[in-house]
Amino acid sequence: MHFISEELEDYVANHSQVEPQILKELDIETHQKIMQPRMLSGHFQGRVLSMLSKIINPKHILEIGTYTGYAALCLAEGLQKDGTLDTIDINEELVEIQDKYFGLSDYKNQIISHLGNALEIIPTLNKTFDLVFIDADKENYINYYNMIVPMMNKGGIILSDNVLWSGKVIEEINPKDTSTKILVEYNKLINEDSRVETVLLPIRDGLTVTRVL
Repeated sequence: MHFISEELEDYVANHSQVEPQILKELDIETHQKIMQPRMLSGHFQGRVLSMLSKIINPKHILEIGTYTGYAALCLAEGLQKDGTLDTIDINEELVEIQDKYFGLSDYKNQIISHLGNALEIIPTLNKTFDLVFIDADKENYINYYNMIVPMMNKGGIILSDNVLWSGKVIEEINPKDTSTKILVEYNKLINEDSRVETVLLPIRDGLTVTRVL
Protein backbone atom coordinates (compact mmCIF):
# COMPACT_ATOMS: atom_id res chain seq x y z
CA MET A 1 0.00 0.00 0.00
CA HIS A 2 1.24 3.49 -0.87
CA PHE A 3 0.19 6.05 1.75
CA ILE A 4 1.38 8.83 -0.56
CA SER A 5 1.83 8.73 -4.32
CA GLU A 6 4.91 7.10 -5.80
CA GLU A 7 5.83 10.48 -7.30
CA LEU A 8 5.83 12.08 -3.86
CA GLU A 9 7.78 9.14 -2.45
CA ASP A 10 10.42 9.71 -5.12
CA TYR A 11 10.47 13.43 -4.31
CA VAL A 12 10.95 12.70 -0.60
CA ALA A 13 13.84 10.32 -1.32
CA ASN A 14 15.45 12.76 -3.75
CA HIS A 15 15.35 15.51 -1.15
CA SER A 16 16.81 13.43 1.65
CA GLN A 17 20.44 12.59 2.37
CA VAL A 18 22.15 10.62 -0.40
CA GLU A 19 22.30 6.85 0.15
CA PRO A 20 25.88 5.74 0.98
CA GLN A 21 27.56 3.69 -1.75
CA ILE A 22 27.89 0.53 0.37
CA LEU A 23 24.14 0.57 0.95
CA LYS A 24 23.41 1.07 -2.75
CA GLU A 25 25.47 -2.04 -3.46
CA LEU A 26 23.75 -4.00 -0.70
CA ASP A 27 20.36 -2.95 -2.06
CA ILE A 28 21.28 -4.16 -5.54
CA GLU A 29 22.66 -7.50 -4.34
CA THR A 30 19.64 -8.08 -2.12
CA HIS A 31 17.30 -7.57 -5.08
CA GLN A 32 19.43 -9.85 -7.25
CA LYS A 33 19.90 -12.74 -4.85
CA ILE A 34 17.43 -12.69 -1.95
CA MET A 35 13.74 -13.54 -1.85
CA GLN A 36 11.29 -10.82 -0.73
CA PRO A 37 13.66 -7.86 -1.30
CA ARG A 38 10.83 -5.48 -0.35
CA MET A 39 11.72 -6.32 3.27
CA LEU A 40 14.81 -4.15 2.84
CA SER A 41 14.57 -0.82 4.68
CA GLY A 42 15.70 1.07 1.57
CA HIS A 43 17.04 4.55 0.93
CA PHE A 44 14.51 6.84 2.63
CA GLN A 45 13.71 4.74 5.68
CA GLY A 46 17.38 3.93 6.02
CA ARG A 47 18.21 7.64 6.18
CA VAL A 48 15.49 8.09 8.81
CA LEU A 49 17.05 5.30 10.90
CA SER A 50 20.49 6.83 10.44
CA MET A 51 19.29 10.30 11.49
CA LEU A 52 17.50 9.00 14.58
CA SER A 53 20.57 7.03 15.60
CA LYS A 54 22.81 10.06 15.13
CA ILE A 55 20.47 12.16 17.27
CA ILE A 56 20.41 9.52 20.02
CA ASN A 57 24.16 8.72 19.71
CA PRO A 58 23.68 5.32 21.39
CA LYS A 59 26.38 3.28 23.07
CA HIS A 60 24.48 0.02 22.66
CA ILE A 61 21.96 -0.84 19.94
CA LEU A 62 19.87 -4.00 19.58
CA GLU A 63 18.28 -4.99 16.30
CA ILE A 64 15.77 -7.84 16.14
CA GLY A 65 15.57 -9.02 12.55
CA THR A 66 18.75 -8.44 10.54
CA TYR A 67 17.60 -9.52 7.07
CA THR A 68 20.55 -8.58 4.81
CA GLY A 69 21.95 -5.96 7.19
CA TYR A 70 20.82 -2.72 5.55
CA ALA A 71 19.09 -1.27 8.62
CA ALA A 72 21.92 -2.38 10.91
CA LEU A 73 24.43 -0.42 8.83
CA CYS A 74 22.16 2.64 8.93
CA LEU A 75 21.73 2.43 12.71
CA ALA A 76 25.48 1.90 13.21
CA GLU A 77 26.14 5.34 11.71
CA GLY A 78 25.10 6.92 15.02
CA LEU A 79 27.04 4.62 17.34
CA GLN A 80 29.52 6.01 19.84
CA LYS A 81 33.11 5.13 18.97
CA ASP A 82 33.21 2.42 21.65
CA GLY A 83 29.61 1.37 21.05
CA THR A 84 28.19 -1.95 19.87
CA LEU A 85 25.28 -3.13 17.78
CA ASP A 86 23.87 -6.60 18.47
CA THR A 87 21.72 -7.86 15.62
CA ILE A 88 19.70 -11.09 15.63
CA ASP A 89 18.24 -13.16 12.81
CA ILE A 90 17.07 -16.74 12.57
CA ASN A 91 17.69 -17.24 8.83
CA GLU A 92 21.02 -18.98 8.25
CA GLU A 93 20.80 -18.36 4.50
CA LEU A 94 21.29 -14.62 5.03
CA VAL A 95 24.52 -14.88 7.03
CA GLU A 96 26.84 -14.75 4.02
CA ILE A 97 25.52 -11.46 2.67
CA GLN A 98 25.32 -9.96 6.18
CA ASP A 99 28.94 -10.85 6.90
CA LYS A 100 30.08 -9.52 3.53
CA TYR A 101 28.66 -6.05 3.99
CA PHE A 102 29.34 -5.76 7.70
CA GLY A 103 32.95 -6.67 6.91
CA LEU A 104 33.16 -3.98 4.22
CA SER A 105 31.73 -1.30 6.50
CA ASP A 106 33.37 1.09 8.95
CA TYR A 107 31.51 -0.70 11.77
CA LYS A 108 32.84 -4.24 11.26
CA ASN A 109 34.37 -4.27 14.74
CA GLN A 110 31.23 -2.93 16.40
CA ILE A 111 28.51 -5.12 14.87
CA ILE A 112 27.87 -8.43 16.63
CA SER A 113 25.71 -10.88 14.66
CA HIS A 114 23.64 -13.55 16.39
CA LEU A 115 21.97 -16.46 14.60
CA GLY A 116 19.00 -18.04 16.32
CA ASN A 117 15.79 -17.39 18.24
CA ALA A 118 15.74 -13.80 19.50
CA LEU A 119 13.64 -14.69 22.55
CA GLU A 120 16.41 -17.06 23.63
CA ILE A 121 19.33 -14.80 22.68
CA ILE A 122 18.14 -11.47 24.14
CA PRO A 123 18.28 -12.61 27.81
CA THR A 124 21.93 -13.63 27.30
CA LEU A 125 22.99 -10.12 26.27
CA ASN A 126 24.60 -8.54 29.29
CA LYS A 127 23.84 -4.95 28.29
CA THR A 128 21.36 -2.16 28.64
CA PHE A 129 20.32 -0.47 25.43
CA ASP A 130 19.88 3.09 24.23
CA LEU A 131 18.27 2.13 20.93
CA VAL A 132 16.34 -0.96 19.82
CA PHE A 133 14.91 -1.71 16.37
CA ILE A 134 12.18 -4.38 16.22
CA ASP A 135 11.73 -5.71 12.69
CA ALA A 136 11.30 -9.49 12.93
CA ASP A 137 8.31 -11.85 13.09
CA LYS A 138 5.23 -9.81 13.92
CA GLU A 139 3.68 -12.56 16.06
CA ASN A 140 6.37 -11.94 18.68
CA TYR A 141 6.37 -8.13 18.76
CA ILE A 142 4.63 -8.05 22.16
CA ASN A 143 7.00 -10.69 23.54
CA TYR A 144 10.05 -8.79 22.27
CA TYR A 145 8.75 -5.53 23.69
CA ASN A 146 8.04 -6.91 27.16
CA MET A 147 11.47 -8.51 27.25
CA ILE A 148 13.26 -5.37 26.07
CA VAL A 149 11.69 -2.57 28.13
CA PRO A 150 13.47 -3.63 31.38
CA MET A 151 16.77 -3.70 29.44
CA MET A 152 16.42 -0.11 28.20
CA ASN A 153 18.26 2.86 29.64
CA LYS A 154 16.09 5.78 30.74
CA GLY A 155 15.27 7.88 27.69
CA GLY A 156 16.12 4.97 25.40
CA ILE A 157 14.25 4.60 22.11
CA ILE A 158 12.46 1.54 20.72
CA LEU A 159 11.73 1.67 16.99
CA SER A 160 9.09 -0.74 15.68
CA ASP A 161 8.74 -1.37 11.94
CA ASN A 162 5.72 -2.39 9.82
CA VAL A 163 3.19 -1.26 12.42
CA LEU A 164 0.68 -0.21 9.74
CA TRP A 165 1.03 -3.58 7.99
CA SER A 166 -0.07 -2.36 4.54
CA GLY A 167 -3.12 -0.73 6.12
CA LYS A 168 -4.48 -4.01 7.47
CA VAL A 169 -4.52 -2.61 11.03
CA ILE A 170 -7.63 -0.55 10.22
CA GLU A 171 -9.41 -3.25 8.22
CA GLU A 172 -11.60 -6.10 9.43
CA ILE A 173 -9.21 -8.79 10.64
CA ASN A 174 -9.35 -12.28 9.21
CA PRO A 175 -9.53 -14.66 12.23
CA LYS A 176 -6.62 -16.62 10.73
CA ASP A 177 -4.44 -13.49 10.34
CA THR A 178 -2.38 -13.70 13.51
CA SER A 179 0.18 -11.08 12.43
CA THR A 180 -2.39 -8.32 11.98
CA LYS A 181 -4.15 -9.22 15.23
CA ILE A 182 -0.89 -9.04 17.17
CA LEU A 183 0.13 -5.75 15.54
CA VAL A 184 -3.19 -4.16 16.47
CA GLU A 185 -2.69 -5.32 20.07
CA TYR A 186 0.93 -4.16 19.99
CA ASN A 187 0.09 -0.67 18.75
CA LYS A 188 -2.49 -0.33 21.52
CA LEU A 189 -0.04 -1.61 24.15
CA ILE A 190 2.81 0.76 23.36
CA ASN A 191 0.44 3.72 23.13
CA GLU A 192 -1.09 3.01 26.55
CA ASP A 193 1.91 1.65 28.49
CA SER A 194 2.70 4.14 31.28
CA ARG A 195 6.40 3.23 31.11
CA VAL A 196 6.80 4.84 27.69
CA GLU A 197 5.60 7.55 25.33
CA THR A 198 4.96 6.75 21.68
CA VAL A 199 4.43 8.40 18.31
CA LEU A 200 3.53 6.44 15.17
CA LEU A 201 5.06 7.79 11.96
CA PRO A 202 3.48 6.93 8.57
CA ILE A 203 6.88 6.17 7.05
CA ARG A 204 6.74 3.36 4.47
CA ASP A 205 4.80 0.61 6.28
CA GLY A 206 4.66 2.47 9.59
CA LEU A 207 7.46 3.19 12.06
CA THR A 208 6.76 3.71 15.76
CA VAL A 209 9.12 5.72 17.94
CA THR A 210 8.73 4.76 21.60
CA ARG A 211 10.69 6.54 24.35
CA VAL A 212 11.24 4.84 27.68
CA LEU A 213 10.46 7.12 30.62
